[in-house]
Amino acid sequence: MISVVGMGPGNSKLLTFQAYEKIKEASCLIAFGRISKTAEMMEKETIVVKTVDEIMKVLEKNEDVTILASGDPCFYGVLEYLKNKNVAVDEVIPGISSFQYMMSLLKKSWDRANLLSLHGREDSLKETLNKKLSVILTDSSHNPDYISKRLKEIGFTGKIYCGFDLSYPEERIIVKNAGEEIGHVSSLSLVVVENEAYQG
Repeated sequence: MISVVGMGPGNSKLLTFQAYEKIKEASCLIAFGRISKTAEMMEKETIVVKTVDEIMKVLEKNEDVTILASGDPCFYGVLEYLKNKNVAVDEVIPGISSFQYMMSLLKKSWDRANLLSLHGREDSLKETLNKKLSVILTDSSHNPDYISKRLKEIGFTGKIYCGFDLSYPEERIIVKNAGEEIGHVSSLSLVVVENEAYQG
């Protein structure tokens, strides 16, 4: 049986009880770097991987595997990668996404927010011009500084909220105007932008 468990943004307090139970009963756990630390806190031995290909190698040798995924595995997560590799996933346990956590800190409703990932989709930032709120997942190339600068270039006006190390003790939120320099705080980040020109 292959299970995928959403681990939330990182802090073990944000694990669902269902996820906690699954981890406790799992015979073989796989996790990426920072997520593996949560399982280790629960005194569970974990195979730490860096790529999906490494997960595939473990699956070749084990039939009963639980894969731990950051955030929610169904939101720009590992689930889609596994499906693309023709892996038959038997069970998915949802988790709190980093953007859900961020919106709770900002005390902002996200029911009409535009959810974006820039990975391989450079032009998707233009979608922020037509929405009041947009949530943007970052990566090493598309960090908060890049996003702030690019928003200014496309004519976006409004606030940019940058969350770093969300749910961890070193958590930090920086608020700037689009176009302003953010600075490098951490590679673990999320951006929310609020369009001041939106009239909808």
